[in-house]
Amino acid sequence: MKQRIALLGSTGSIGTQTLDVVRQYGDLFEITTLTSNNNWQLLVRQAEEFAPDSVVIANKECYTAVREALAALPIKVYAGAEAIEQVVRGDGVDVVVNALVGYAGLLPTVSAVEAGKKVALANKESLVVAGDLVMRLAAERRVPILPIDSEHSAIFQSLAGEVSPVEKIILTASGGPFLHMPAGRLASVTVEDALRHPNWCMGAKITIDSATMMNKGFEVIEARWLFGVPAERIEVVVHPQSVIHSMVQFADGAVKAQLGTPDMHLPIQYVLTFPQRLALGGQRLNFAECGQFTFCEPDTGRFPNLRLAYEALERGGTSCCTLNGANEAAVAAFLARRIGFTDITRVVERTLERAAFVARPTLDDYREGDAEARAIAAGQIAALARCGQ
Repeated sequence: MKQRIALLGSTGSIGTQTLDVVRQYGDLFEITTLTSNNNWQLLVRQAEEFAPDSVVIANKECYTAVREALAALPIKVYAGAEAIEQVVRGDGVDVVVNALVGYAGLLPTVSAVEAGKKVALANKESLVVAGDLVMRLAAERRVPILPIDSEHSAIFQSLAGEVSPVEKIILTASGGPFLHMPAGRLASVTVEDALRHPNWCMGAKITIDSATMMNKGFEVIEARWLFGVPAERIEVVVHPQSVIHSMVQFADGAVKAQLGTPDMHLPIQYVLTFPQRLALGGQRLNFAECGQFTFCEPDTGRFPNLRLAYEALERGGTSCCTLNGANEAAVAAFLARRIGFTDITRVVERTLERAAFVARPTLDDYREGDAEARAIAAGQIAALARCGQ
């Protein structure tokens, strides 16, 4: 029987690559739901190709255009974020691939888990914001949450078949485009500079997070909840070649790693076909051509966002929710050229200092914490923008 997939964020980088996998293995997978935020034209083309039961356009202003474009097809068309939460609960869904960007992915993840759906998770913010709540709910409902992020997929693959406890998780980081840039020059880097990742082709928001190393901080938080390993046993090491995607160290000192080319098709396919491995085209590693593998410690002096993520995780409660909300607002402001690159960290740090803290948050507390973080960050952004004029 085919796996019936609800693909959230189908027009983004992970979404389009997921559809590549479905094309290759149409006998194994069926797309029953597609969702997009704004890119209604691509959503329509995908719907015409994959004939899902339903599509959702989150931006309600695009609803009429999507409905009219698909009027001749037996496809239900919905609009709004609430509709995404509803479609994942449908009887025609076996697995939810959550490739949404940012906080917007949290409530669909919760809805999918509550409905007992397997979750293939590329939306790291679901666990960054509310990892404790989401994983407790998944345990109660006995719902698997399997990682798509390349680093967490590498850990997941390294743990396959193991029964011994983990001594340490080692997350690798490329270091981004500014790995060797002196601290004094970081304030003047442009949006174009920051979007020029040396190894990976990703969406704009995650590419900026990679450049500031906030993405690696988020991955530390995500790993803590996915694998049940405390922060003090999660290490980050910079590996500029991006061949070793992450590692696991065991009690006897053995280290297992997953290696591969920087291609997200592999972790997407693995999570959908686990525990099997199926043929996948694409480039293969040639070790004779790889040259040297190098490693170094991350420089949290030049890239303090990684430190802020560890501190927020250590504090717990709504701290990581505040961290994420402030960062989303700051990255959007940088991409809009309202603030500078190093201002992203300033906004996040000041928001963490000013936001309220709830030690044992509910889902409503997370909603309120996210809104407050964005409001505080907006004030900081406005002040920085005025200073820069």
